[in-house]
Amino acid sequence: MKLTSLPEEADCSHIYSLLAQMNDNVAKRRRRRKDGPEDDLNNNNNNNNGSGGGGKDETSENQEGNKTKGLKEIITSLLLFEEQEKCESEEWSKTHQDEKILFEANHKKKTKAMLDYYKKSQGSYHDLDQNDGLRRKRKSRAASGAAAAAVAATAIGSDPGGGGGAAAGGGQQQRRLWVKTRSQAWWDECNSDEFPEDEFRKAFRMGKETFDLICNELSSVVAKENTTLRDAVPVRQRVAVCIWRLATGEPLRLVSKRFGLGISTCHKLVLEVCSAIKTVLMPKYLQWPPDEDSVKRIKDEFESVSGIPNVVGSMYTTHIPIIAPKISVAAYFNRRHTERNQKTSYSITVQGVVNPKGIFTDVCIGWPGSMPDDQVLEKSALFQRANGGLLKGVWIVGSCGYPLMDWVLVPYTQQHLTWTQHAFNEKIEEIQRVSKQAFARLKGRWTCLQKRTEVKLLDLPVVLGACCVLHNICEMRNEPEVTCDIVDDEMVPEVGLRSASAMKARDAIAHNLLHHNHAGTSFLS
Repeated sequence: MKLTSLPEEADCSHIYSLLAQMNDNVAKRRRRRKDGPEDDLNNNNNNNNGSGGGGKDETSENQEGNKTKGLKEIITSLLLFEEQEKCESEEWSKTHQDEKILFEANHKKKTKAMLDYYKKSQGSYHDLDQNDGLRRKRKSRAASGAAAAAVAATAIGSDPGGGGGAAAGGGQQQRRLWVKTRSQAWWDECNSDEFPEDEFRKAFRMGKETFDLICNELSSVVAKENTTLRDAVPVRQRVAVCIWRLATGEPLRLVSKRFGLGISTCHKLVLEVCSAIKTVLMPKYLQWPPDEDSVKRIKDEFESVSGIPNVVGSMYTTHIPIIAPKISVAAYFNRRHTERNQKTSYSITVQGVVNPKGIFTDVCIGWPGSMPDDQVLEKSALFQRANGGLLKGVWIVGSCGYPLMDWVLVPYTQQHLTWTQHAFNEKIEEIQRVSKQAFARLKGRWTCLQKRTEVKLLDLPVVLGACCVLHNICEMRNEPEVTCDIVDDEMVPEVGLRSASAMKARDAIAHNLLHHNHAGTSFLS
């Protein structure tokens, strides 16, 4: 291996400074030995032993010279090795840099080639798309011309006189060649004034006046204009398709036969009308009590029923069966319903708060069926409203599936209850019965809530919200009740007590109920 020459003094100044300092130290020691004071006794001794002392000084000088020479050789070797390592490092860096530059150049070259190929392919596909578009336009124009010619020929054939036939043809709907003819006899009969009120209410779960009210409220949102291809579905028929589907829970195939419309059209109409109900009617017919007078009226009605003061709502959570979803199946698995029915069940939850008349004032829809009631409550907007201080000083009564909080009042769940606690639980059950019966009427009126629906999971909250709004409208207008049995297993939450002050308040309410003769005595029988 070729060794390089020694570096310049300026590059290794610290090494040369060290060598110069070592030479100075050696020179100083020599001068001290030559110039030191000598007394007579030392002179005599030096005379007697002169030859021996001179030999020792010369030996010491030789040894120090050898040491200095050895150090210089070591330092020189270190410098040579350091310079050699530096050269090798620079050579490796240069080689690595050359390889990197070559790799980047090859990468850029390949990337450019791929981009060129992609642009060329895009150009070819674009030309093909343009050609296909032109062919489709030609076919469409030819079909339109043929249809127009056929319609004109039909009109001329029906009226040989010419002008009168054209006028008559302009006054009645022309048959569209591409529209499948379906019978709308059933809907035409229902939509007539002579159709019996009882039959109409049986089909749509509401009277004609209530149905007309809903149609008038939604007409500005769901109405569509006629086109040159076909006439739009009227507003009343649109609303009827949605309400009949919700009321009967029948599959879309039967809805299509009833109303003489396509299956996809019926599905689209159901979602459109439900969305319009949620947008237009929910803010008007499903809302929290807007003012103090409404809140006071609700408090007084609940207190007259149970004797418990400051109650503004009764809360309950029910489950709606669904088809097993394609994602997050475990989250929607309803273990309690599966164990009871011995059949795999999936569901989503509907949490609702009702007033003394069974009208919903708050709903939370769409959380998976595996979640217990207390977790659904924590996810709801009602819980956020309470955390914001809007429910301070009032109670919402819930079942044992909810935790006891500063605004949620629940029954005692421990064993060996006292008479006072038994009496309190009776009154809580009376308030809880209001919400449970409201959900029974909701499911009884809208049968689609009892069956596994064809509606997609993402669209289901809109449909369920529309059912709650329609329920409120029917309740406000005193429509006949339709009920069903509901069974929703309740689980006591792991942390059933979340407020010591709420526990004291519940004990005080229970004490007042018993000692003011408001509590029942059925627990004694």
